[in-house]
Amino acid sequence: MPTDTPTPAGVRAPSLLQAFLPLLVLVALLAGGVALFGEDAAYGANQVSLVLAAAVAALVGWRNGLAWQDLQDAMVHGVSIATSAIFILLAVGALIGTWILAGIVPTLIHYGLLLLDPSWFYLAACLLCAAIAMSIGSSWTTAGTVGVALMGVAGGLGMDPAITAGAIISGAYFGDKLSPLSDTTNLAPAAADADLFAHIRNMLRTTVPALLIALAIFFTLGQQASAEHDTGRIVEVLSALEAQFNLGWHLLLPVAFLLLLAVRQWAAFPAVFLAALLGAVFAVVFQPEVMARLADPQADALAPLKTVWSALFAGYESASGNAELDGLLSKGGMASMLTTVWLIICAMCFGGVLERLGLLQRLLQSALRLVRSDSGLVASTITTTIGTNIITADQYIALVLPGRMYRAEYEKRGLAPTNLSRALEDGGTLTSVLVPWNTCGAYMAATLGVATLSYLPYCFFNLIMPVLAIALAYLLPPKPQTAA
Repeated sequence: MPTDTPTPAGVRAPSLLQAFLPLLVLVALLAGGVALFGEDAAYGANQVSLVLAAAVAALVGWRNGLAWQDLQDAMVHGVSIATSAIFILLAVGALIGTWILAGIVPTLIHYGLLLLDPSWFYLAACLLCAAIAMSIGSSWTTAGTVGVALMGVAGGLGMDPAITAGAIISGAYFGDKLSPLSDTTNLAPAAADADLFAHIRNMLRTTVPALLIALAIFFTLGQQASAEHDTGRIVEVLSALEAQFNLGWHLLLPVAFLLLLAVRQWAAFPAVFLAALLGAVFAVVFQPEVMARLADPQADALAPLKTVWSALFAGYESASGNAELDGLLSKGGMASMLTTVWLIICAMCFGGVLERLGLLQRLLQSALRLVRSDSGLVASTITTTIGTNIITADQYIALVLPGRMYRAEYEKRGLAPTNLSRALEDGGTLTSVLVPWNTCGAYMAATLGVATLSYLPYCFFNLIMPVLAIALAYLLPPKPQTAA
């Protein structure tokens, strides 16, 4: 998270033009990357764009008197912020690999195909993820477990993967946003000096209407999809699943184990990695045919160990002969997350340099000068958090930095701190997943297997929320301190 680092003697504060220059360069490079590479830009082009933009920012810092060591320290600090996210990503990759090998994900897909109907699949996916995320307080864990299974169910039902990802993300972020167990739900009121449960109550006025609108859209899309439903496709996938794995309710125990650890507020990395190891044990015990089929004959007695070890780092490669099923199950492993890790490192390097140079603070100061009304202050806070998500690539910075910069202005105007904390969440928490190089956007794309720009138009809850929050800020002006 950002810290107030004193400016070294002899270092000049950046001008407004200097503050905008790295951002303009980044936007131009990212646009060029998308134009040349399309959705594949996330596999290298975006990383190069972020590094080049960081170099431009570093030149601005050097021009203003910063030494290379200061700039290097800023990059290291920026990357260090994302270290926990990187470890979680690797753990989720390992979990997906062993859970497919153990038949856990195939079992979830099997039951999902039997229970879910296309006409209300998108609606059910959103509500299911909302309920789980609210109970465990983590959109990432929800997407990495139930979300992966729902993507498999969507493939079996012939549903649109981008819309499915949008429904999963919409529900997961709704539940995360309102859960007292969520780190962002605790961080936002801490940054605004607001009470946690007062903050959650205040969010209901914007969060619930946004979800209802999103659910109505998902229901409508489901009705359209049901007309194209192919039952023969489902039968083929179910038959292939049953031929490849031993399925049963007992394979859902690792899912319950992970949810229990999340409810007991275990840190995400050890909880997910333990669940991945439990999946490896379940693979050895309950999938002897799969283990025998994948075993390396030269490994002899160590063949089971080598197979599960491979699933942890390389994932699972399905070769059932059914193209539909192979596409659903060939995924996972720590190695599958390395491109995303690369993207996060480059993005956090760029964000770290910007903050060290004081460029973000310079932009925020300019934004405050344009604010005239209390409603305008809320709107400015939301747009600032969105911009910070884009610039710094981390939702925690998007909560802490604007929260620190705007807090004094809210106090000066006599506004309740819950106005600030809600604005931070409405803009900062929810839009982080819409930015391809943000830690959240990169995580969801890697976990769900859908590019950020592909699922973005269908994250209806995340898209509606900031717009609705700004509109309500003008229709229902912010509460004064006495009304908090």
